[in-house]
Amino acid sequence: MGELTWSRAADDTVVADGLLAAFGESFGGEPDGVWAAPGRVNLIGEHTDYNQGFCLPLALAHRTYVAVRSRDDGGLRIGSRQAPDRTWEGTVTEVSQDSPGGWASYVAGVAAVLAEQVDPAGLGADVLVDGYVPLGAGLSSSAALSCSAALAWAELVPGLAGVDRAELAAACVRAENEYAGAATGGMDQSVSLRAVDEHALLIDCRDFSLTPVAWTLPGHQVLVIDTRAHHSLADGQYGKRRATCERAAATLGVGSLRDVGVDDLEVALAALGEGHGERSDEGSGASGERGVSGEPEEVRRVRHVVTENARVLDLVAALRERDAERVGELMLASHASLRDDYEVSCRELDLAVAAAVGAGALGARMTGGGFGGSAIALVEEAAVEEVARAVAAAFDDAGLERPHFLTAVPSAPAYRVR
Repeated sequence: MGELTWSRAADDTVVADGLLAAFGESFGGEPDGVWAAPGRVNLIGEHTDYNQGFCLPLALAHRTYVAVRSRDDGGLRIGSRQAPDRTWEGTVTEVSQDSPGGWASYVAGVAAVLAEQVDPAGLGADVLVDGYVPLGAGLSSSAALSCSAALAWAELVPGLAGVDRAELAAACVRAENEYAGAATGGMDQSVSLRAVDEHALLIDCRDFSLTPVAWTLPGHQVLVIDTRAHHSLADGQYGKRRATCERAAATLGVGSLRDVGVDDLEVALAALGEGHGERSDEGSGASGERGVSGEPEEVRRVRHVVTENARVLDLVAALRERDAERVGELMLASHASLRDDYEVSCRELDLAVAAAVGAGALGARMTGGGFGGSAIALVEEAAVEEVARAVAAAFDDAGLERPHFLTAVPSAPAYRVR
């Protein structure tokens, strides 16, 4: 069936050397330094962050790197080794919702947000990007980009010396929301800047407090299946679901859906079902506003969020008890909820989950915002290659582009490379 395609983490030294040479070719001279920030995979807790709930991500060893040189004139030049003919030039004060647009907004937007704290002239910079987080895979390549740039500015601009990593993460969230048009909720930026090596990170998205959770299943690996079905947070569907949740919270008279517990769920769903299900802003596809179950969309969205919060805490408990089977069960329940109630899965994600479990994975689920991107599977270490080959064969049989694979090892947060 041919060789599988594995996405490997890059070597810091090799990347930094290449960036230094490319920086000279692009901008002349040398940068002040090179910084790196990781992508992330979320073990469980999807679409809970913007509902002030719980999630359990871990930082990947796959990172985005930036070489940065400060300027004192407020000018910005932003280039990428992946797009050498698309360098953007402007100034910090020119950054807006419409400019620069595209991937460069994830860098320029950070400068615009930080300019509220320091003189914009001091945030001028030449920035060259080199990314090794798979694009469009739902592994938060965007947060890796914005967080690597944010950390560089925090270390290079004297007026930002007192800004801590939690504040930097908040600045990156605003950059994505306000300048890149992506309605992210904060999980990705928090783990990219604040992860703990060899741990997952339980994030309470009400106050973004963090609890490191040790990876206690040494005989198992998290296999990431990049389905090659392109994933984007800026295409509107993510934002529409966020708006639905906010509307449901208002109907229930709570500040956020975090305030609805599992014990309160039946009463809450009954309240939402009384006259609130006939309207829909989502246009979520063939299932329509009442979905395959015939229930109003607000009912389904709320049920997912409330039960997903409970699953996060249950999975943390299962890790502490070293119960791999229970972890797998919770992953499968999460995928079913995301597929049926939140309607953010797709053919490729469902196939990846089914094929992985059919080949012996203890559990699997889509990860990330959905509508494409990646699935993850909990697999015994000796069976990783076998499960990957079974998934690839299932995609071949379905006439789909073959997925790419990587293994998720709990890794360190953003740091300066040199």
